Amino acid sequence: MTRRVLILGATSGIAQETSRCFAAEHAKLFLVARDPQKLAAVAEDLKVRGAEAVETHQADLNAYSDHPAIINRAASVWQGLDAALIAHGSLPDQALVEKDSLVLRDALDTNYFSAVSLSMHLATVFEAQRSGVLAIIGSVAGDRGRRSNYVYGSAKAAIATFAAGLRLRLLPAGVKVVLIKPGWVSTPMTEHLPQNFLYISAQKAGRGVYQAITSPTSVVYLPSYWKWIMAIIRSVPEPIFAKLKL
Repeated sequence: MTRRVLILGATSGIAQETSRCFAAEHAKLFLVARDPQKLAAVAEDLKVRGAEAVETHQADLNAYSDHPAIINRAASVWQGLDAALIAHGSLPDQALVEKDSLVLRDALDTNYFSAVSLSMHLATVFEAQRSGVLAIIGSVAGDRGRRSNYVYGSAKAAIATFAAGLRLRLLPAGVKVVLIKPGWVSTPMTEHLPQNFLYISAQKAGRGVYQAITSPTSVVYLPSYWKWIMAIIRSVPEPIFAKLKL
């Protein structure tokens, strides 16, 4: 069966690689992103890579009023959806969000509120058709607050709690909700940071996202060793953790 897949934030490096994996299985793809030129280029690439059909929609995903129309169009083009990936996000400057409330609000809109709004509309679609996979990209940063990125981390922690509750709501309808928690990924969003051996490429992360969507697991760490790294970090007592420059 040809899968019908919606990718929100389709021009990110991770989302592009995930889309390529679906294109290789000849899926039908509906791509949503802000930059129309990048969106068109990604769409053409996916057609060459084997996608049966590719539809695009240009949108700023922080514009909540547009969400119903986006989801309704994506669901109606091929009379339903088999999977949706919420992949957009940003890594705010912690020092800047501490000083500027507008930057703070934008960071929370991008990393939490818009994802929740989109998920709610998608949940209605999947619940009605009694099938589907809703995948949300979170982050290991949500597993414990750190002084270096606690605003971003708090948004990802909230996403994890939201996804857990939504999973329980949709379980009776046979709908899967998967939360994907990447560790450090080499992308334009992190290129200004010092990188070490724990970083993986966006291509590797994207393939991991595809595997998570097509597997029965509900919470996936990428790579899997981050599950154990974060278990150790969570176990460090607060007085000791406070002394670490993290």
